[in-house]
Amino acid sequence: MADEVRRPVAVVTGASSGIGAASARHLAAAGYHVVAAARRAGRIAELAAEIDGTAVPCDVTDPAQVTALAAAVDRIDGDCRVLVNNAGGAYGLDPVETADLADWDTMYQVNVVGTQRVTAALLPALTASRRGTIVMITSTAAHGVYEGGAGYTAAKHAEQAVTETLRLELSGRPVRVVEIAPGMVATEEFSLTRFHGDSDRAAKVYEGVPEPLTADDIAECVAWTVGLPQHVNVDRLVVRPLAQAANHKVFKGRIG
Repeated sequence: MADEVRRPVAVVTGASSGIGAASARHLAAAGYHVVAAARRAGRIAELAAEIDGTAVPCDVTDPAQVTALAAAVDRIDGDCRVLVNNAGGAYGLDPVETADLADWDTMYQVNVVGTQRVTAALLPALTASRRGTIVMITSTAAHGVYEGGAGYTAAKHAEQAVTETLRLELSGRPVRVVEIAPGMVATEEFSLTRFHGDSDRAAKVYEGVPEPLTADDIAECVAWTVGLPQHVNVDRLVVRPLAQAANHKVFKGRIG
């Protein structure tokens, strides 16, 4: 019975904005004590105060900071049951021929290596809870390619491969591995980051698209997959707006 009364803890990376912040709010509403992890300490401090959670500044590309994150989670009186690997991002939209390899390296370090690092650090606690769930926020870019997107799609394909491999390796352990692959999500920063702060280019990504997804849409998916009975594992959930039939086919105008 003592196991049942320990409060559940959820860790969300990239929690300073967008899908990460929305997921933190939804999980807090579902009864989790949320550890919000991200580089921007001020942002996550405000979020933690709002949801009565814990803020831990963390750059997932820094091994020492990830170790500190795991230590902070261990100090919380509760069971670490959920990890949402949301930290990531796209940088640049250049063709392979002229790609900025510094951008490629950043994307691989954040989306792939950072995901592995955080997962490995928290797996002991997730396993010990006997009710663990790891949610990987990948992208539809993990399942297709497009011109100018080689660096990002390569990183997301790699993250998806890590996800499937991890699920196989954890077979027989009490930890679910869920992949959520969003399509077009209009968040405050994704496209702005991709275009290195060029707000005009960022705005054009969603121009004319009727109702792209929102961060809350994806956060609802996170909360739903986590809230299912522990024996139910949603291997992969691909989520697109109605206007996006495929990565390369987006309707612009009025639907219907």
